[in-house]
Amino acid sequence: MEIFPHKTSIDFVGISWIAYLLTGLMFVASTISLATQGMHMGIDFAGGTLIQLRFQAPPALQDIRTTMVGLGLGDVVIQEFGTREEIILRVQKQTGDDGKPGELAAKIIKALEPLVGKDPIELRRVEFVGPQVGAELEQKGFLAMLYSIGAILIYVAWRFELRFAYGAVIALAHDAYCSMGLLSILQKEFTLTIVAAVLTIVGYSINDTIVIYDRIREEMRRNKKSSLAEVINIAINRTLSRTVITSGTVVMVLLALLLFGGEVIHDFALVLLFGIIVGTYSSIFVASPIVLFFEKKRSDHTKTAPKEEVAS
Repeated sequence: MEIFPHKTSIDFVGISWIAYLLTGLMFVASTISLATQGMHMGIDFAGGTLIQLRFQAPPALQDIRTTMVGLGLGDVVIQEFGTREEIILRVQKQTGDDGKPGELAAKIIKALEPLVGKDPIELRRVEFVGPQVGAELEQKGFLAMLYSIGAILIYVAWRFELRFAYGAVIALAHDAYCSMGLLSILQKEFTLTIVAAVLTIVGYSINDTIVIYDRIREEMRRNKKSSLAEVINIAINRTLSRTVITSGTVVMVLLALLLFGGEVIHDFALVLLFGIIVGTYSSIFVASPIVLFFEKKRSDHTKTAPKEEVAS
């Protein structure tokens, strides 16, 4: 299936300066927000109180969520536990009397009683929950990300060339950083679910980049007399229909989740939607031009090398 004509000849390399401006704006906005506002850490990272309740006739989760918002306890994660009659509430770390697990549980039960009428609410469990991601796990996660980037660098350098590997890694860093910047700007909760979304974005982005790199390599063999800039334009134009169809399908699904999926997965869908769009953009306007940049650097070095030898 072809959305764009096979002979499409958009000069992507020629208009890359527009992409540089857009990338610069996203980078500056993300950096300013991360430096001034930081990340809004969720319960998974900041810790809080876990409260397990049992109802005889459970109210709707949305009604419970509305009641929790009215209490002003900050971020509250609500989920069913095994059956609809039992729910778990994870409340972010509190101060004062609300910081005592027993006092907090009593306050929540009292607020929920109007939702169930005369039916009693049974308190099954209440305990303080420390951050799931401590300093040691954060360090291991950072090292794991470094190892992953190193592995991608080695794989792409082996399959293609080192200049391609640089482009792929920089594009991945670009996507992850801009996604984190969006979270900071909107002050959305940074939770383990969001971590999963960012990792999904990285996986999608590298796949899209590899497809374009494969086509660039093929076109380099077919058009040996053409410059690398011309080859990159040909490759991107030839894969344009595939890129738009693949990304467009994913975007439609994520839009449905964002609009109709409810509050629980809203932030997850938002980050994924933004990341898929940015990942597609970076595969075309970040990863590929970086290959051209390193090609020019290598050519300049080759031209100057004989002069240096003569001078010596």
